[in-house]
Amino acid sequence: MSFTTRPTLEGTFGMVSSTHWIASQAAMRELELGGNAFDAAVCAGFVLHVVEPHLNGPGGDMPAIIATAADPTPRVLCGQGPAPAAATIGHYRSEGLDLVPGSGPLAAAVPGAVDAWLLLLRDHGTRSLEDVLAPAIGYARHGHPLLGRVAATVETVRELFESDWRTSADLWLEDGKAPVPGALFRNPTYADTLDRLVTEGRAAGTTREAQIDCARRAWGQGFVAEAVDAFSRKAFRDSSGERHGGLVTGADLAAFRATWEAPATIDWQGHTIAKTGAWGQGPTLLQTLRVLDALDDPELLDPSTAAGIHASTEALKLSFADREAWYGDVDDVPLGTLLSRGYAAQRAALVGETASRDLRPGSPDGREPRLAAYVRGAVPQASGDATTGEPTVAPTGEPTVAPTGVTRGDTCHVDVVDRWGNMVSATPSGGWLQSSPTIPELGFCLGSRMQMFWLEEGLPSSLAPGRRPRTTLTPTLVLRDGVPHLACGSPGGDQQDQWQLGFLLRHLVGGQDLQEAIDAPAWHTTSFPGSFYPRHSEPRVVVAEARLGTDVIAGLEARGHTVHVADPWSLGRLCAVSRDVDTGVLRAGANPRGMQGYAVGR
Repeated sequence: MSFTTRPTLEGTFGMVSSTHWIASQAAMRELELGGNAFDAAVCAGFVLHVVEPHLNGPGGDMPAIIATAADPTPRVLCGQGPAPAAATIGHYRSEGLDLVPGSGPLAAAVPGAVDAWLLLLRDHGTRSLEDVLAPAIGYARHGHPLLGRVAATVETVRELFESDWRTSADLWLEDGKAPVPGALFRNPTYADTLDRLVTEGRAAGTTREAQIDCARRAWGQGFVAEAVDAFSRKAFRDSSGERHGGLVTGADLAAFRATWEAPATIDWQGHTIAKTGAWGQGPTLLQTLRVLDALDDPELLDPSTAAGIHASTEALKLSFADREAWYGDVDDVPLGTLLSRGYAAQRAALVGETASRDLRPGSPDGREPRLAAYVRGAVPQASGDATTGEPTVAPTGEPTVAPTGVTRGDTCHVDVVDRWGNMVSATPSGGWLQSSPTIPELGFCLGSRMQMFWLEEGLPSSLAPGRRPRTTLTPTLVLRDGVPHLACGSPGGDQQDQWQLGFLLRHLVGGQDLQEAIDAPAWHTTSFPGSFYPRHSEPRVVVAEARLGTDVIAGLEARGHTVHVADPWSLGRLCAVSRDVDTGVLRAGANPRGMQGYAVGR
């Protein structure tokens, strides 16, 4: 067995893997108290709002994929809030904008994460709302040791907070200074918000379901919605450099409900892989796996060789080109054709010996693809600032806001499997502390997911009221012989499915155990339009950890790729749990990069 940074955990009781050790252990506490995987995941989700506020928040979004011990059929939980009722292309154009800003009130979709977590708890959990929220309330009220990355993120936007986002300055700055890494940080206002959800829920009756539904109403129709309505349309400076007011209203919150949906799936290499529908980027992973199969060369399924990385990179480019042309929250996405073996064979024929620099969407069912004018270069490229787009992580592991394309993207993730065989994969994100000004009565801010819309009519991802942004959040559930086998996912924006691809190839095909596959050298391409403002693309670029080796990097360059060499342990954010369908043995692994992700279990 090769060296790994930590063991792949093995046991029979329960396993949790998440992007923060406190969230993992809080979830494990729920399992120890008799809860199931869904209780544990919800507990972790609310703790992540507290301990990783630069990477997710209550005002953000959360898709998940689950399977229960009673019914192994995978189901998608959509906690992706839509565009507000007033969010029209005309409104943004009237503000002089060509792109939705990457930050500020005008970038905010309707918050979706909290309602989704509560729906999961109601429908599949066993524990009370009070029990499950207790750790998050405790850490918010009494404090938790603040991550250095949170402090550094606050420092990058300190001037903005002081000059314009004063409500954020009140929460995050003390005497004009960012908090000290490792110091106990408290957010009593958010603790009060959660406490009030519990209190209002408790008043609804004795059943846990009634209490949870009452808390959902307090969120979407009660005091939370009222505070959002009063604050969200105030004008603040955003990534455009101008001041704009937002569009989210209390009525928008009242109209939103998280939903259960069927996943997109393919059968691949003896497994069934489940992802979200095409309102998320998840099907790009499925398309890429189909194309790799169509190349019909087992050696190309090795993500550690120049030949394998080249094949995967070119297949990913084709899939992400289709994402740009065809994916969105619309009824006519030709997903069946996009995931078909026949279409994959057509696309595989485009994978050449050298790297392509072109964006080449396909023509499923003979339909002509349409790309945004911005992608075609018909409008000037935007530049970014300290609040732009999404959280980014530099090769050093520290936060950065520069749109370098090198290590762009970060968020949160949690996977849980319990002793009964329940399994969940969830990727909460959005509502970052640097997304939008803090709502002072609630202790959190809104998100900025609307930046993924195009301000151009007629595209699958064109802005329209009530439409979901085409999110990058993409949890994964894998079944073997119809039984849930693996839950995995990764932060990383446009890199999420790319890093998951390498992990799945190593684990499902190469036979590496969870931790070995997570620790292995990672890479990705930025050779397609980014999802986040200012929507950069870097043709032919592959970003690779130095540990990939000089020979492999030279092999990629010989094939025409421009390789940006990143620090040895800087790419990839994988979490994973699994259950052996034959023995029932549970396993877990977590990303060592950044020294933050953690797996626990027994």
